[in-house]
Amino acid sequence: MTNQNFPRVLVTADHHFGHSSILRMGRAHFTDIDTHDEMLVAAWNAAVRPGDEVWHLGDFCYRCPPERAAKVFARLNGTKRLVVGNHDRGARHLPWASQHEGFVDTVLEGQRVTLCHYPMRAWQGVFRGAWHLFGHTHGLLEDTSQSCDVGVDRWGYRPATIAEIRARLAVTPDLPEERRRAAERDEGGDDA
Repeated sequence: MTNQNFPRVLVTADHHFGHSSILRMGRAHFTDIDTHDEMLVAAWNAAVRPGDEVWHLGDFCYRCPPERAAKVFARLNGTKRLVVGNHDRGARHLPWASQHEGFVDTVLEGQRVTLCHYPMRAWQGVFRGAWHLFGHTHGLLEDTSQSCDVGVDRWGYRPATIAEIRARLAVTPDLPEERRRAAERDEGGDDA
């Protein structure tokens, strides 16, 4: 039986709070940016309990007035950590529990993970089962058995738990490119 009070780790990306142009890029079903932002806040809080930890992999808000960004941020459940994305100039001033440039290589709920706003073709530990979680592409790139787009466009506009990510990866048969190419090379033999 799962302890419902135990803090969980969730990962997400690409909310684009306050970014009205995002409505023309795959989110046209929202009537306006206020409706968009309210729905994303509701989806976040439905998925995240107050004691949970949330890693946001960039593009939290864009062209969003600082006061608006602060109000949205304050309404979101959980301890929030940022891995900076290309549209996070306006998010840097928010009271994140931690902020990271580039990527973070860490362990979340017993799983080694490389967190980055951008998708990678290779990452540390890939041959030993490490995952890579990313955003930025808004669902344009396919997952592999060890890498996953955690952007809200792929997860019902909400953060995903490590258990949910694990379940998605378990049914994704494609190996990461580096592992697949190494296997192809090794199968072909070394004639040199």
